[in-house]
Amino acid sequence: MHQSIMRVDGRRCDQLRTMRITYDIFEYAAGSVLFELGKTKVLCAVTLQQTVPTFLKGKKTGWLTAEYAMLPVSTTNRTPRELSSASRNGRSVEISRLIGRSLRAAVNLDAIGERTIMIDCDVLQADGGTRTACITGAYLALEQAVQKWLSLKIIDTSPLLEPIAAVSVGLKNGQPLLDLDCAEDNTVDADYNFVITKSGGIVEVQGTSEKQAVEWSVLQEVCLFAIYGAQDLLQRCKQSDILVTEPNITTIPHSTRYRLAS
Repeated sequence: MHQSIMRVDGRRCDQLRTMRITYDIFEYAAGSVLFELGKTKVLCAVTLQQTVPTFLKGKKTGWLTAEYAMLPVSTTNRTPRELSSASRNGRSVEISRLIGRSLRAAVNLDAIGERTIMIDCDVLQADGGTRTACITGAYLALEQAVQKWLSLKIIDTSPLLEPIAAVSVGLKNGQPLLDLDCAEDNTVDADYNFVITKSGGIVEVQGTSEKQAVEWSVLQEVCLFAIYGAQDLLQRCKQSDILVTEPNITTIPHSTRYRLAS
């Protein structure tokens, strides 16, 4: 471990970017969040539809689905607007499905009856980690929505099972780097995205090596960084009207590191 290595923006290897959370962005959504991590900004909104897909009708359970899109000026070069589902690019479809899978793992769908939770995620500005930011922001918006549905007696019990958060971890010369920005994402040797529960369980892992195979011992360090980063996110994501948090400058202490099962 080379914890003394400093990154371009001054962060240590295990530091998240500065985070900002703003609630109640949309009046007509049950829950909505503007989630900012560094220069990445995503809008996440939650609504409840009084129907389910055909394959679930009559089964007394609900569904959760998500849509992800990047606004035209969210990147340095304008991104064409996706005007219909038929014109959606493969990346948007893949990330939409990832967000949906991740949130379904955190929800007891039987508790909402034959209804569909709709998650809408729009990237306002992209500087790396948009899919992980959307998952974390969407869960926060869902927490807010559930409180509203309970207060309005739309549902009787909370469907939430366990908080989740998502983080990226890259590898540069064998050194894990938590929460990649765009410049780092373009230069790392391997790149991973983790969706992790509050208790440290892994919901999903996406990753690939760009240059050479990654040894298992190194991948274990990557997992430790991801667990630490996700739990740091969850600790700092306490609901308020406006929440601004600075990066945690504390490195991972040996005494609190997680031991991975062999």
